Amino acid sequence: MQQSRFHRQVMVITGAAQGIGKAVAERAAQEGARLALIDRAPYLTEIAAALSERGVEVIALQADLERWEETRDALDRVKQHFGSVDILVNNVGGTIWARPFAEYEPQQIEAEIQRSLFPTLWGCRAALPHMLEQGHGVIVNVSSVATRGVNRVPYSAAKGGVNALTQSLAFEYAGSGIRINATAPGGTEAPPRLTPRNNESSTPQEKAWYQQVVDQTLDSSLMHRYGSVNEQAAAILFLASDEAGYINGTVLPVAGGDLG
Repeated sequence: MQQSRFHRQVMVITGAAQGIGKAVAERAAQEGARLALIDRAPYLTEIAAALSERGVEVIALQADLERWEETRDALDRVKQHFGSVDILVNNVGGTIWARPFAEYEPQQIEAEIQRSLFPTLWGCRAALPHMLEQGHGVIVNVSSVATRGVNRVPYSAAKGGVNALTQSLAFEYAGSGIRINATAPGGTEAPPRLTPRNNESSTPQEKAWYQQVVDQTLDSSLMHRYGSVNEQAAAILFLASDEAGYINGTVLPVAGGDLG
């Protein structure tokens, strides 16, 4: 196993059961990290088991990170198990619906904010006491360039909140040995989701609204393509590493030239 940038460091990755989070876990494992994977999906344990078979020190914690108590308890368990919380990658979030803002129901707007802002807010709040106690830490939040985009206004608002909390927390805790940055992914090709974003069947109208999202995403990227989960993971792990030691309070677009 390659042991370089993250040798023996404890890295917590939320939303690790699939997509970008899973890619971050697999790449960090290759570089010697000890991993705490957190997700509410039960198949997270399968990913942890596969990594463990490769000799990775890893634990899987099932928790709903939209809830403060479960987030706090999960981070406390990481500290109890490993003795430290060196790096936190806040990766939970994602558009639940795609539609013009006037078509959202109030409860859908609340659900979008709950999904794409609060897990990051709670994750930072739960990790910071441990990082302050140990005198160091790194947080990488996964935001989005969709803070400017069509048919995703509540999601855009949530990710705008992620950007703001990233910059404000970095300002607040820079003197405590803690760095806080974010990546802002653009459209990303990923394997089919194991858990659907919502349980509703798509109507022809909803499919057309989502196609507008795809078209706008491709048009906004200078490279006119989607990225890969590995391209997203590479940027996240760079910001998490000592190579980015003089980068703080930054939101890094990883979107083929789309700055959001």
